Amino acid sequence: MISRHSLVLAAAFVFGLFHLAAVSGVIAISTMPMRLVHVAFAFSLLFAMKPLTPGLKGTKRDLAATLILIAAIVGASVWLITRWKAIAFSGGLTTDGDFYAGAIILLVVFEAARRGVGLILALITLVFFCYPFFSPYLPGILNGRGYSLERMVLFLTTDTQGVYGIPIGVAATYIIVFTIFGAMLSRFGAGDFFFEISTRLTRGLRAASAKSAVLFSTLIGMVSGSAAGNVAVTGTVTIPVMKREGYKAHQAGAIEAVASTGGQLMPPVMGAAAFIMAEIVGVPYTTVMSVAILPALLFFGSAFVVVHLQAVKSGIEPVQDAQHDGRPLGAVLIQGAPFIGAFGSLLALMLAGFSPFKASLWAMGVLIGLDVVSRRRADLALLKRIAGGIAEGSRNVVTISAACAAAGVISGTLGITGLGSKIALLIDVASNGHLFLALLFTMIASIILGMGLPTTAAYLILATVVAPALVKFGVPMLTAHFFVFYYGCISTITPPVALASYVAAGIAGADVNKVGWTAAAYAATSFVLPFAFVFGPGLLLQADSVANLMAVVTGVAGVGAVAAGVVGCLFSPLTPVNRLIVLAAGLCLLVQSWPTAAIGGLLLAWQVLQHAPRRPFSLKH
Repeated sequence: MISRHSLVLAAAFVFGLFHLAAVSGVIAISTMPMRLVHVAFAFSLLFAMKPLTPGLKGTKRDLAATLILIAAIVGASVWLITRWKAIAFSGGLTTDGDFYAGAIILLVVFEAARRGVGLILALITLVFFCYPFFSPYLPGILNGRGYSLERMVLFLTTDTQGVYGIPIGVAATYIIVFTIFGAMLSRFGAGDFFFEISTRLTRGLRAASAKSAVLFSTLIGMVSGSAAGNVAVTGTVTIPVMKREGYKAHQAGAIEAVASTGGQLMPPVMGAAAFIMAEIVGVPYTTVMSVAILPALLFFGSAFVVVHLQAVKSGIEPVQDAQHDGRPLGAVLIQGAPFIGAFGSLLALMLAGFSPFKASLWAMGVLIGLDVVSRRRADLALLKRIAGGIAEGSRNVVTISAACAAAGVISGTLGITGLGSKIALLIDVASNGHLFLALLFTMIASIILGMGLPTTAAYLILATVVAPALVKFGVPMLTAHFFVFYYGCISTITPPVALASYVAAGIAGADVNKVGWTAAAYAATSFVLPFAFVFGPGLLLQADSVANLMAVVTGVAGVGAVAAGVVGCLFSPLTPVNRLIVLAAGLCLLVQSWPTAAIGGLLLAWQVLQHAPRRPFSLKH
């Protein structure tokens, strides 16, 4: 008898193969049917993979509930697939059958959000969905005309502004192809290569394990796009090594959580939310990459400074004999040629104007081709790795699809009721027209809404709820969306609900709150950078050449100073007063104006001269 696991793998393989064929043009399919098929397939896999509740896993009750839900979403989707043309060509005329199918789909979306992402997202989605029914009875700015249940159900399920809106469209094209690409890299051994190259580059340095953790998590994070998932994959390797080197358990967990969170910010593959941002804002993905590159480099530069100065402060010395272990770096690079070639071709093709999913398809081809050449054979093991990568990538997208469908309900409700513009007006009124206050309120809202949610789900909510408020203040749309995206990312390490920190704490065997607050402190630069790039577009490389150059120089000095102030160490431990001075210098440098940059530069130079060691400074010491 075929096991449930085998059935899931087979279905996931077919699911992934269908999408690869569709995005490559082998199968011609219209937008609405594509999204309907994607949701039906993704939700069916999700229900088969995740139990109704953990306590019912493997029971007959769980199996019955799973089969009912799969039958419901497949049946309702098939109905709408046969009806979408008639609805579209008639200008929106619907039948009772359309209403019942739509109601079933919405109920299944709530359950998929609960199972796939968590109860928090399901409840947030339900609150927004219920708003039109209670809005006539709400006071002040929240008061609205209200809509009937039938109107809401049909709008959210038969139109491309609800469940089957832009988020699901991106999941069915960009995201699934990139999750398959990431899974393929993993199956072909990219994780081992990235870890080895990270350790080679940091060998012999002070805090080598922590620096290799930052590099390793960056490389893996570019592929995984999930902070908590990245911690789970890389933390089991890096956290024990850091603890052995001398870091305390909560420090090792915090470093891994910060590094894994930043992986979502690093081009060329930034995680699912970046592709959705490009679609919502209406710019090429290469534009999103270009604005993300400097903040991402500053984020990881700050992380490197933090781990180094923490090692200096804790008295952790470099391991002297580490440089004699293992293979030469050249041999490692030669063996990793398929991964270097895959990333290189992906970046080159996107810069050449190829769509991200077409570029990723070619990159997968390069990966497979170079693997065959390097191994000098194409055998059954190769086919198993390819099939396994397709199935694993398809399984990885199902929770993202659940978040995207739920976000479609939220954005559709905001659109039809006008609640989105009301929230923007509320921020406008509360800030009294001051951009800084509007940014502050948006930051707070972004972190609160993002707590407990994966980055993709967090960004989808923030993009529809709070980003329009910044656009109303005259902030460029891409900058506004990048602002909330950034805070959506770092909400995974922001207490009291910090998913990445929780996972890291479990691996490190440390107190979750201690890891969370330490990670938030280590990532202090990240809480300042979004404000800096709104007021200084040079940090997004969106200004003239002089301003861009200034942003690079002051940004590097600023994040280094902030990191030194957070850790409380420059070349040696700082007194509380000197610590505040260094921190103030860093903030002045990040403000992105000539006067503050001059003040910050003078303050930092004063502290560097005062604490400079007599021997030359190096990363080894």
